Amino acid sequence: MNQKVFLRAAYALSMSALALTSCSDNNEPDVPGGNDNNNDGKFVIATTIQGSNATSYVLLTAESLDEGTLSAVNNGLVNDGASQWVFHGSDYLYALTYNQGNAGTTRSYTLDADGLINPRDMEYKVSRFTSYGLYKNYILSMSTGNGHESQADVNGYLPKTLLLTYLDVNAETSRSNDTSTGAYTMENYLGNGEYVTLAGVEQSGSRIFSGAIPMGLSQYGAAAGGGKWIRKGYEDLVKTADGGSNSSSYKKGELQWTQYPDEAWVAIFDNESMTNPTLVKSDKISYPCGRFKSQYYQTIWAADNGDIYVFSPSYAKTMTDTRQQTTLPAGVVRIPAGTSQFDGYYCNLEELSGGKSFMRCWHAGGNYFLLQMYDRPLTESGFSATELAIFDAESKKLTFVKGLPSNLSSFGKTVLAFDGSVYIPVNVTDGYPAIFRIDPATALATKGITVEATEITGFGYLAVSK
Repeated sequence: MNQKVFLRAAYALSMSALALTSCSDNNEPDVPGGNDNNNDGKFVIATTIQGSNATSYVLLTAESLDEGTLSAVNNGLVNDGASQWVFHGSDYLYALTYNQGNAGTTRSYTLDADGLINPRDMEYKVSRFTSYGLYKNYILSMSTGNGHESQADVNGYLPKTLLLTYLDVNAETSRSNDTSTGAYTMENYLGNGEYVTLAGVEQSGSRIFSGAIPMGLSQYGAAAGGGKWIRKGYEDLVKTADGGSNSSSYKKGELQWTQYPDEAWVAIFDNESMTNPTLVKSDKISYPCGRFKSQYYQTIWAADNGDIYVFSPSYAKTMTDTRQQTTLPAGVVRIPAGTSQFDGYYCNLEELSGGKSFMRCWHAGGNYFLLQMYDRPLTESGFSATELAIFDAESKKLTFVKGLPSNLSSFGKTVLAFDGSVYIPVNVTDGYPAIFRIDPATALATKGITVEATEITGFGYLAVSK
């Protein structure tokens, strides 16, 4: 059972002058206005504290992100941690945890009138997910896995199927999609026989934009039509025995990873059913997602004017076999607001960065985007994502962020953009982590609040629950 350890902090944090911003279509949070004394919301910071004998997870609150020091001593809410902390607007905070092994449950939190974080009543067991996102009153988590047994072929192979969990934040309910009808099959999704997984959920208007990431031929797809989807000259890529481990495991009869690395596909859905997509393709970039172990990071984002920017880090450059390596550099293309087609927009990000790529990216307000950059090209070994850059989509300019600490070890998983700045947690090898504020116009980072913890795992803003 979670333990409440709420006590008022023994020090005061000054309120910074923050302008009110809101984007309800994308469930971005409202943040406090600079002189609005009636706004009693708090910034909430999820932390990990490593002790000599145990690890604790504590949710802390702060009035400002721009200055001060925040301690977990006699402060905050002890919790069970999360795979991903997800803020739904400024109303709810979800500890999104997939139930694998003893990973725990997913639950949500609100902020009360006393400025205290309160867990809500319901807890959920959410299946393994590789991507997630927000749509209207839902948090959607998703992965591609085996379909319903009724869909098995003559060999007993099950088709790959989209597995969705819908967390309704208002009704405080959870449900999964019905995979028995075949409506969620991921097989031959792009017309080339391969199955896909979906990366990200970006809402623009009432529509959802998601990257359709080709994964190769499953046992089901490789066997279909006597192997008709196996490209000529690729037959030796079909696995002859089970092998691999974790996110790279495979089964005998699969053709692991895509045979078509020089394409980018976007699936456009009309609503949260995530069926009957409009599929659009670009041959200017490789598949649109960042990757780390089993996670497929969203790289499709809407600018303030509704234009959809589709980024690709060209992660297929890391494939072992040259036939599965992309020849395309990391880049970005665009789907103009209100349309369902790519226009002529294109930018070569590798050329701008001196040959480097990125692991993930976020919208940073206006036409700006924040990229978590690798420290060397993907064609080299030993790369790590320890740099940041700002991309100005209007001027097609990429600027590396200055002002970050030299001893940084990692970045947080979430960012927060408001009042013309973008905030990101920075963890360091020695000392305490802090949240840094970045001015997208200058790409200059300034250290904000320091948190006396081992790591910052997420942060955002909660308004007082109504």
